[in-house]
Amino acid sequence: MTLINYKDNLKDPIFLTIAEAAKELSVDSYLIGGYVRDLLLGKGKSKDIDIVAVGSGIKLAKKVASKLSGNPKVSVFKNFGTAMLKHHHLEIEFVGARTESYLKDSRKPIVEDGSLLDDQKRRDFTINTLAISLNELDFGDLIDPLNGVNDLQNKLIRTPLDPSITYSDDPLRMMRAIRFATQLGFDIELKSLQAIIENKERIKIISEERIIDELNKILACDQPSIGLKLLYNTELLPYILPELIALEGIEEVEGQRHKDNFWHTLEVVDNISKTTDNLWLRWAALLHDIGKAPTKRFDKKIGWTFHAHEFVGSKMVFKLFKRLRMPLNDKMKFVQKMVRMSSRPIILSQDHVTDAAVRRLVFDAGDHVDDLMTLCEADITTKNPKKQKKYKNNFKIVRQKIIEVEERDHLRNFQPPISGEEIMKTFDLKPSKEIGIIKDAIKEAILEGEIPNEFGPAYEFMIKKGEELGLHKKQE
Repeated sequence: MTLINYKDNLKDPIFLTIAEAAKELSVDSYLIGGYVRDLLLGKGKSKDIDIVAVGSGIKLAKKVASKLSGNPKVSVFKNFGTAMLKHHHLEIEFVGARTESYLKDSRKPIVEDGSLLDDQKRRDFTINTLAISLNELDFGDLIDPLNGVNDLQNKLIRTPLDPSITYSDDPLRMMRAIRFATQLGFDIELKSLQAIIENKERIKIISEERIIDELNKILACDQPSIGLKLLYNTELLPYILPELIALEGIEEVEGQRHKDNFWHTLEVVDNISKTTDNLWLRWAALLHDIGKAPTKRFDKKIGWTFHAHEFVGSKMVFKLFKRLRMPLNDKMKFVQKMVRMSSRPIILSQDHVTDAAVRRLVFDAGDHVDDLMTLCEADITTKNPKKQKKYKNNFKIVRQKIIEVEERDHLRNFQPPISGEEIMKTFDLKPSKEIGIIKDAIKEAILEGEIPNEFGPAYEFMIKKGEELGLHKKQE
């Protein structure tokens, strides 16, 4: 890998301002971490800038703020010895160079002042230890005592110190190693991979929120299966998503086998990631089959079955989101809905597609019908070219039917043309079960194509249905 010439990017006035402020305070300052890494990789300028000062990072932040237009506010985090300021589109974090040590039951370090080298050694990976001097004598020089540039060129994730110590001290770094490998397309050093396996149980001291933050970043990558496979191979996945691990394996009874739903799921996630950046749709792809483990049965007549796995899976989504402290709001409900409906378009694609079946699909999926179709198309993982072509063509037919039905019947976010108030007024009724019966009958008649989704035909149907129930239209 050829690394770019980065020095032109240091002409941004913010770096000159930091250099000037540091000089006035008589402290050395350095640009460090992810900003430098991405700069060398040619990934463009990040909005997040990390500055390390050999001295007080908080004092340097305040000094820099005083020199910037708009008088930006400095947020100070005394417990961590850090400060943050926002300037235009940039978020700049300042920290004093430090060395760290850890207690076994916590990932919160005991911090002491240190040198730049101490600060580089405490960081997670060598590719994040790279520093650029902002000092007058050597402004712009790259400081790389831990061979981070070499690891960038070799596309390698390696820890500055013994990986067992690094991962035991802060087990979140195991997730970060896998996330960086997935994002950057790098390999994790073999010694480091082994250390993750040896320290896997330490992940239990990390909060669910921090774990999910890393998992979301893995799912947001171009090919999430890289990270998911690494989580599987390092034996971290059972601690995070046991529901997924439960899908692994192929059973054979009386010569009949089912597919390995774990590896199938990883393919589906990669497939959907080619067509959407929607994180929650990617979560739906990840969880779409989790109901198959608890519903798996063998029937001598028909073989392996997974009856109602979509319904069971949608119930499991809530428990999973709750356990992992994920949002229990419309995002969770969206994932539940996608899992619950995940087989509906597949069933339609296998049979003759009737307008009534498509109407029901559009009615039930509402605004998410396109997302549902995207999920089902991603679910095609057969390696048989003829079958794959057939399934894709069938889904095209379903999509076209959806467009035609939607244009004609306007069923997305369906509102019945006859309201409950209209029924009460017509038959001089008080709130009663008959109102619900008539409303449901109108809805069913529209979905079955017996009447169009229009007021006039629906009104006539209402009168007819009312008469069947022994109701009589109120005399005007």
